[in-house]
Amino acid sequence: MSLETRRIFQTWWPLAFSWLLMGFELPAVSAVMARLAEPQISLAAYGGVVFPLALIIEAPVIMLLAASTALCRDWPSYLIVRRYMWGAALVLTVVHALIAFTPLFDLVVGGVIGAPAEIQPAARIGLGIMTPWSGAIAYRRFQQGVLIRFGRSRAVGAGTLVRLAGLATVLTVGGLFWNVPGIVVGASAVATGVTAEAIVAGFWVRPVLRGPLRQAPPVVPALTFRAFLSFYVPLALTSLIGLIALPMGSAGMSRMPRALDSLATWPVLNGFTFLFRGVGMAFNEVVVATLDAPDAVNALRRFARTAAAIGSGLYFVICATPLIVLWLGTVSALPEPLVELGRNAAWVFLLMPAHGFFQSFYQGILVDSRKTRAITEAIAVYLALSAVVLGVGIVWGRTPGLYFGLASVLLGAMGQLGWLRFRVAKELRRREIAAAAGAPSSAVLP
Repeated sequence: MSLETRRIFQTWWPLAFSWLLMGFELPAVSAVMARLAEPQISLAAYGGVVFPLALIIEAPVIMLLAASTALCRDWPSYLIVRRYMWGAALVLTVVHALIAFTPLFDLVVGGVIGAPAEIQPAARIGLGIMTPWSGAIAYRRFQQGVLIRFGRSRAVGAGTLVRLAGLATVLTVGGLFWNVPGIVVGASAVATGVTAEAIVAGFWVRPVLRGPLRQAPPVVPALTFRAFLSFYVPLALTSLIGLIALPMGSAGMSRMPRALDSLATWPVLNGFTFLFRGVGMAFNEVVVATLDAPDAVNALRRFARTAAAIGSGLYFVICATPLIVLWLGTVSALPEPLVELGRNAAWVFLLMPAHGFFQSFYQGILVDSRKTRAITEAIAVYLALSAVVLGVGIVWGRTPGLYFGLASVLLGAMGQLGWLRFRVAKELRRREIAAAAGAPSSAVLP
């Protein structure tokens, strides 16, 4: 293993481990809800309304991990990014509470999403319990970016263990001793876990703040708040546009055949595929953090190709064997009709594990180059293609919505990847020239 590949792997594996652990969150929550009162209602409410809405509300802070990794190189830059983090956390928490506890809920969930009436009361309860979500996510991702920037990526994986410990504790206690619907247990577990992870991230970043960050030489030119917004707003829009696809998918499936079955199977299957997609998403921060090495672009590209082949290959093996039935039926406790629906639909996502690595490779280079507008353009392509596929499914009206929901994600993601590749081509060539000249891949050449 070359020096460059070793450094990439050492930076990536703790982050991949963290994403993998997070990937077990949704399957664990779904498995517990499937064994409690009103399982189909709870699964559909969480997967079709609560989780997608919570993600959309937090969209303006999702990319804080990449931004913090890229920009928090000295103390003044840290303070500027922190200023945005606190402001966004406050505003998003208020927005979440307004949707959960006011008539806005009926407008958004009943009107825009068009969720089936039988799942709306459970969705309201779950969304209310998840109120701390956005603030905790903002704080956690901001501090984790600092840890990654200064070579402490293992702390990110340790924080995820704390998150899962909190999640598992609430799921166990709630599943065994609380006589409440599954949505209460599931939402409480998720909110507890992410809050615990945010708290420990704040503790573990303190040595970095007191030492390497304070001692880091000033960045030239100095980061200003205006420059930060110019860099970050396209990233925030990227997250917002991308996450609109989740409730858009729920809205589409709600208008297709077997709507309740599709909405109930969606979180279980999405959680399964996230186990593979997450390790590729972790590669984004690795690219940003390691581009300063000589010939980093070629080393990162080779790593992405190898990891992508392994990921999609493993996914194929599981889908082609009884392991997929074991996961859906035994681990996730889906009823037999939903197991059959999920087993057949899982094949749609065969290329998604590979997609995650290449998306992260292209996006990481664009983030490091501060050319974030191209990322927003790519996610707009994703959303447009997804909308077309869902529209076709609604008009067709003969196929269970789950198939079209997954197909909308796949085709949208492929279009997004194609646009990213097109927009990053010139930057890739520039960095390859820099590497040939013996300069770091991140060096700016005339």
